[in-house]
Amino acid sequence: MKPSIETISIIGAGALGSAYGGLLYDMDMRSVSFVAGGNRFERLRKEGVIVNGKLYFIPVVLPEDPSAPVDLIIVAVKHHHLDDAIRDMRNRVGAETNIISVMNGIESEERIGAVYGIEKVLYAVSVGIDALREGNNVNYTNQGKIFFGETRNAFLTDRVERIQVLFDKAGIIYETPPDMMRIMWWKFMINVGINQASAVLRAPFLVFQTSGEARNLMESAMWEVIRLSEKAQVNLTEEDIRRFNEILPDLNPQGKTSMLQDVEAGRKTEVEMFAGKVIALGIKYNVPTPVNQRLFELIKKIEAKY
Repeated sequence: MKPSIETISIIGAGALGSAYGGLLYDMDMRSVSFVAGGNRFERLRKEGVIVNGKLYFIPVVLPEDPSAPVDLIIVAVKHHHLDDAIRDMRNRVGAETNIISVMNGIESEERIGAVYGIEKVLYAVSVGIDALREGNNVNYTNQGKIFFGETRNAFLTDRVERIQVLFDKAGIIYETPPDMMRIMWWKFMINVGINQASAVLRAPFLVFQTSGEARNLMESAMWEVIRLSEKAQVNLTEEDIRRFNEILPDLNPQGKTSMLQDVEAGRKTEVEMFAGKVIALGIKYNVPTPVNQRLFELIKKIEAKY
């Protein structure tokens, strides 16, 4: 195995970036830094991030900083900030750098790989974390799990094993499944359902834990992803919805999806990456997607009122 991963850069200091940054900093304060420019650079340097009540002054590096590349980059930004993130990580990418994206959706790996080489990118999704962010304050009661790996993981590659060792040291819960593409679509299905339904209903997890009507809306959007997955030869099933419903009761009842947090804060949502992607795939595969079409329209109306 190659030398262990010693240096990590995180692009994005939102809920996920801060949560994982805190865990890595607790492991070794010299190992991790944020990459940020402009006002974000100054704000992170002066205010730090507060994770579950603990203040962290994680080092912040400007995108143009000429210091050495890092061993691992974790991308944790919103869909509409990905192009900026790809640009900002330029000086942190070296010959031995690996990149994982814990972003929502099923596109970020290909977009990052198109610039830096897909051989540097591992597939990853974060499932089940119930982090709430207000300003620089992030709180979570359930860390959830990062699923990551190569497209197929019948055997573990050297770079997967190195990241597993790092996550074990940092206390980051993970799993490396045999088929990462199926997991990517599973997480996409989850987000299309609960993120969008929560944004339209203004509903925390409690509503989905207790209301059959809310779950019906969520699941109707998920079923459109299942039907698309059959055309894409990923083949999600009703069992994949049940699998998420087994996770749902463990989420903080007062917790909120990232899209609901965006709506409440008056921020642009990721609806183009969720319903927008479903609608586009529906056109590609000639599969009707009326639920996601309606959710798209409703969320765009919400955004228009900001």
